[in-house]
Amino acid sequence: MSFADNENYREIIAKAVCGKGRKFSKATHTVNPLHKPSSILGCWIINHDYKARKDGDCVEVEGSYDINLWYSYNKNTKTEVVTESVKYSDVIPLKIKDEDCITDDYDVVVRTIQQPNCLEATISPNGHKLIVEVEREFIGEVIGETKLCVRVNPDGCVDEVEAEDSEYDFDEEFEDLDADFLLGELDE
Repeated sequence: MSFADNENYREIIAKAVCGKGRKFSKATHTVNPLHKPSSILGCWIINHDYKARKDGDCVEVEGSYDINLWYSYNKNTKTEVVTESVKYSDVIPLKIKDEDCITDDYDVVVRTIQQPNCLEATISPNGHKLIVEVEREFIGEVIGETKLCVRVNPDGCVDEVEAEDSEYDFDEEFEDLDADFLLGELDE
């Protein structure tokens, strides 16, 4: 049926999610401490920052974070924190795609499901470097304009609903309730 053939339909332009995808990533980073490490005392990821853009049928996320690694050296007699800044790029394939978006002007929204997090930090086999395994996960959405076709009620809008016809008329059901019922429970 064509829009011109039926007066009971309207086309509405609306912003909607036109593409959606999810990406889980693991990365291994090598950190070079100033001293030969004896043991690892802690590792945490801070200062996560990222930007996203649409690239074909994907969303590309470019970001960075700092790895802070606390370790001991000199036969566990001294400690130090070493910081390494890391840049990354993740490509989120859009698994859900609406081919009917009517514009090339998209908004890209990316949310982190899992902030970059240290899974494991170990001393390298040669004993001079620290190896850090990091995980992260994103959901990417592409929002664009799309066209909706809706049926219009030929009778117009119903402005008022009679109270007796309403399925949400609770007056009769609550008339016999004891208002002090719950208060009596609290006094005990």
